[in-house]
Amino acid sequence: MYRMELNDKAAQLVRSLGSLESLLVAYSGGTDSAFLAYAAHRALGDRMLAVIADSASLPRQELAAALAFTAEHGIPTHILPTGELDRPEYIRNDAQRCFHCKDELFTQMEATRERLGFAHIAYGRNLDDGAEFRPGQRAAVMHHALAPLADALLTKAEIRALAREANLTLADKPASACLSSRIEYGRPVTAENLAQVEQAEDALHTLGFPQVRVRHHGDLARIEIAREDLARAFSLPVLDRITEAVRAAGFRFVTLDTQGYRSGSMNEVLPISAIVAAR
Repeated sequence: MYRMELNDKAAQLVRSLGSLESLLVAYSGGTDSAFLAYAAHRALGDRMLAVIADSASLPRQELAAALAFTAEHGIPTHILPTGELDRPEYIRNDAQRCFHCKDELFTQMEATRERLGFAHIAYGRNLDDGAEFRPGQRAAVMHHALAPLADALLTKAEIRALAREANLTLADKPASACLSSRIEYGRPVTAENLAQVEQAEDALHTLGFPQVRVRHHGDLARIEIAREDLARAFSLPVLDRITEAVRAAGFRFVTLDTQGYRSGSMNEVLPISAIVAAR
């Protein structure tokens, strides 16, 4: 029964994409947008274009991996410089930050769509995203961006399943939000503190921790490591190497979060009123 339902959803996605005249896909390199770009290319061929926003909030390793994926599958791709760091309301880094980021993205994509003569814009929202704190979705609605995966009622797990069936290398890629999500709310987002986070996370990956977040609290870096790797991280020699690597990125103090990695942990400190206002 599940298999038939998933096949029906996949068929609905193909039909909806194939009915479009042409399409720009907001492509981040994550599993959802990668699968959407892959499916759109199969349905539309060169009448689609994957657009990846490039700024200081995108890690260089993520950009390289995203470009490698589209090159592997022959998906036409455009790197679009975005200027969210020129927006005071984004730099302010309150609960609305993601809205201002996505507003900048879709504003630039609309200009690109008009310049290149494409008919529509789409992004990789899935059915599960509506249950999470994602103020950027409001910007997508404002800019009339389509959400073909959610419209086909595809969940995150189902998208990963379809991506595995298609032998896509990003099928099981861990979630990777932009670097700005690591900066504590109220602390201005700057190119400097984004670079600190990126350097520290790259160093932790080199130490053998694939799923990490370096949360920027000024002089203090709060490290989140996947729970399955915490036991190894707690050995004194490894702790010393973590401390050395993270201090080299410019942090004065380093602490290891005993709860481990969890998506959106910065949102835990937001009052309900701020979350409601940002929706």
